[in-house]
Amino acid sequence: MAKQQSEEKPKRKQAVFLHGEIKTPPFSEEARREAGFLIGELQDGRQVKYPQAEPLATTLGPRCGALRVRDDRHSWRIMYRVDAEAVLIVEVYAKKTKKIPDEVIARCKKRLQRYDGKHEGKK
Repeated sequence: MAKQQSEEKPKRKQAVFLHGEIKTPPFSEEARREAGFLIGELQDGRQVKYPQAEPLATTLGPRCGALRVRDDRHSWRIMYRVDAEAVLIVEVYAKKTKKIPDEVIARCKKRLQRYDGKHEGKK
């Protein structure tokens, strides 16, 4: 009798939106689906690399990045952090400049600090 191998899939992490949403409109249907797929990859524990994502560890902190999604009219950025139990969506915005605006970085840091303060004992 052959042994059955039980290949348990790792539990999918929850997506927690600290700010923003991904819906059509303003995202095109194709861009919304791509964003959902990329977030799903992060939830399943897979790394998303350039050109679909860029690391932001030095800018925002460890395990942080920005998903890059394009549609006909916009280049979207979805700022995120991958925690042990969840993928935090920190900001969703249409990119209009070459560099991430300082205000966006400041808002993201503030949201992450607030989240960490509320969840400190639960880690």
